Amino acid sequence: MTKMFAFLTVTKSFGHLSNKSKPYLSQLLFHLNSIPENSNSRQWQFQSIRTLLLQSTSESVKLQRLSDSDSGIIEVSLDRPNAKNSIGKDMLRGLQHSFEAVKRDSSANILMICSSVPRVFCAGADLKERKTMSPSEVQAFVNTLRSTFSFLEALHIPTIAVIEGAALGGGLEMALSCDIRICGEDAVLGLPETGLAIIPGYLMSQLKICPIRFIYFLDFNLPQCCSRWICLPSLFGNF
Repeated sequence: MTKMFAFLTVTKSFGHLSNKSKPYLSQLLFHLNSIPENSNSRQWQFQSIRTLLLQSTSESVKLQRLSDSDSGIIEVSLDRPNAKNSIGKDMLRGLQHSFEAVKRDSSANILMICSSVPRVFCAGADLKERKTMSPSEVQAFVNTLRSTFSFLEALHIPTIAVIEGAALGGGLEMALSCDIRICGEDAVLGLPETGLAIIPGYLMSQLKICPIRFIYFLDFNLPQCCSRWICLPSLFGNF
């Protein structure tokens, strides 16, 4: 249902995004706030999805686009069910490749990041894989992770994280690198590494630049503020 809401948001905004640049993100936010609370009474139809003509470098990241009239909507889907979509070397390589492909695609208007795995968006870094890395490999991995999220944040088109289930650690940081986060009522957001006195490296560097990030929840009866730097300016009813 959360992805359904995201599709509705971008399709309602599509005609207003006449220029594929971030200043037009305000149009997207306007339509988020203008969607009626009783949207469940309406019949929404969605376009079929086809895979981009692109050789993926990762089995855990799928790059797709909506066909027909909404062909400018690109979807990056995380698909690593056995590891709860944790970010290992393979997934990180896939994310890099996907974001670079989106940047090169002149027909791309909006990017959505979602999960194909039930009850989880992304569980953060793959700690089991990290145990097998040398200190230099860990540092290289972290540096690549930071540069990948920075690349995502700098994309010239609006980006949306569709969060259903857990978005933890690096998964939450990836979502915060997007322009908008749309969460289902089962969304769980957290930085568990802080309990081990580990500072979230990428997130801390971004908070110096942009201390307020916005998240939209679908549960209309759940007004809340997750923390000082994650604010919920608007809430939506379930579809």
